[in-house]
Amino acid sequence: MAKPLWALDATETASLIRKKQVTSREVVETHLARLDAMNPKINAVVRVLREDALAEAAAADEAIVHGDRLGRLHGVPITTKINVDQAGLPTDNGVKLFKDLIAKEDAPQIARLREAGAIVIGRTNSPAFAMRATTDNALHGLTLNPWNKNVTCGGSSGGAGASLAAGIGALAQGNDIGGSIRWPSYCNGVVGLRPSVGRVPAYNASATMPRAFAAQLMSVNGPMARSVRDIRCALRLMAEGDPRDPTWVPAPLDPPPLNAPLGVAVAVDDRLPHEIKAVLRRAASHLQDVGYDVEEISPPELDRVADLWADIGLSEIGAMLRPMMASLGDEKMQRFMDDLWELRGGADITRYQTALRVREVLLTKWQVFLDTHPLILMPGCGELSLSAGIDTQGLDAVKRMLDALRYQLAIPVLGLPSLAVPMGTHEGLPVGIQIVSRRFREDLCLAAGEIIEFREPPIAPIDVKW
Repeated sequence: MAKPLWALDATETASLIRKKQVTSREVVETHLARLDAMNPKINAVVRVLREDALAEAAAADEAIVHGDRLGRLHGVPITTKINVDQAGLPTDNGVKLFKDLIAKEDAPQIARLREAGAIVIGRTNSPAFAMRATTDNALHGLTLNPWNKNVTCGGSSGGAGASLAAGIGALAQGNDIGGSIRWPSYCNGVVGLRPSVGRVPAYNASATMPRAFAAQLMSVNGPMARSVRDIRCALRLMAEGDPRDPTWVPAPLDPPPLNAPLGVAVAVDDRLPHEIKAVLRRAASHLQDVGYDVEEISPPELDRVADLWADIGLSEIGAMLRPMMASLGDEKMQRFMDDLWELRGGADITRYQTALRVREVLLTKWQVFLDTHPLILMPGCGELSLSAGIDTQGLDAVKRMLDALRYQLAIPVLGLPSLAVPMGTHEGLPVGIQIVSRRFREDLCLAAGEIIEFREPPIAPIDVKW
């Protein structure tokens, strides 16, 4: 039986539209119908752009009739996240105070996707300030995981991950400062790319002040999808430069290939559950079968790198975000921030500066390691799953969460690219890995991801499981 239009990836959808086998309006209507059926159960899309999307679909079909030049995503339905600017819509960031903060122009990454013909059908949920591992906020409420409502859908791009898993939109835009693309990709069984810092330009004209240094150092925007080929396509579009982001780097997307066999490190930690070890080893075997040189070895001082996330970030959070907490009216966010502060002891300028120096030492060690092992296979999580709202269940729960997410937190500290790839399910929930490489070598991650994906077919989209 042929797949319904909402179940196709962006690449196939664009091809069908370009070949005039379906119209953009048919595709958009199908995705909106799927949204109507699935979204009330999961609350992944918190602003539906029905009329705008249908009008853009009609214009897309007219462009085909007139023989206009078509973009790579012409007529393809996508979603965008509520913490990035999209012209005429609020960039509310899940915060009540910002519910009327209307963007006057698209952020660069959104503009590039729309210029390529993509049609935004909705805005996806995120925790307040994109600062929790569960997607929940006082403005829009909780987003549920379509696989199991008792398990977190991840954060902060949890709305993006859940919508893709449920067949709402063929592609999604997300961002990642501590795992916010890769973690919800793992939780929902979809593909997500955290690009290198500097690869995709970012700029929100609605912002009242520039990004703090930790955000400049660690935050990236990137694509989420149901296939690696869609990630490859979206990255090429989103990586186009923009002068408003001084951190953007004009690094080539197709650098020279490395000499074969390519070394792959497999970070199998004794603390991991045996099921996660098995998934890592299965992924490694797929790469080994096609000629990669695989070795079970962990990168240098991974736990110390992960700890630096808090050492670098908490000083800025303490200065800029914590003073606002009481005025936000988001009790769960307040609770999480208080517990995080107590566990990690806050941060002062001395600790902050020391952390930045230690980061340089550890980044050097990782670069030397990546010289012989250009790819690292790592877990998406130290546990198979985490409960919804774990970050509001007290100090012990937050400590457990931070430990489980150490594999997520380490990568932003170093500014490296990482691709989250699903690898089937275990007891009804998605499992997967992340593939880490050198800075600006997303091509290595994508090539390895396509090999694994060929052996481990995509598991989304699904019908909501309750």
